[in-house]
Amino acid sequence: MRARHWFFLIGALLYITGIGFVIAGARAARAAPAEAPVTAGTPVASVKQIMKGIVAPAATAVFNSVSTTVSAKGTEEKAPETDEEWEALGNSAAALIESGNLLLMGSRVVDAGDWVKFSQQLIESGKLALKAAQAKSAEQVLMSGEKVNESCDDCHRRYQRSS
Repeated sequence: MRARHWFFLIGALLYITGIGFVIAGARAARAAPAEAPVTAGTPVASVKQIMKGIVAPAATAVFNSVSTTVSAKGTEEKAPETDEEWEALGNSAAALIESGNLLLMGSRVVDAGDWVKFSQQLIESGKLALKAAQAKSAEQVLMSGEKVNESCDDCHRRYQRSS
């Protein structure tokens, strides 16, 4: 009779322990979401190609999207008017953001100090321009353009090489 009692007790303990493991595993799975698989891209473009092909056209689009011209004819204000023009401006701002990311990939990173700082400035100024385009605010675009210009000037003072 004693053996049956022990077998029952051990079986019940194993059952309860198993349920505890299932609950603990479920909580751990819920607490730690699965990470997205990281795909390593292979950088192809040089920094110069990124600057000439992506950054310069995108920055120019931001700079030229809002302006005030004073002439003998009077004052002329220029800003995006249609949804398509605002979207194009937003696309240019997004290109600036992604350019900053590209400058932080692989062998493009010149150093871990100013290069990273200036690339982050480009990303942040691009985010300001994107937010301004999404808000359809010419005033915010003008301010973000100043930040884009500052990020470019800061980096070029330190790193621009003669070509």
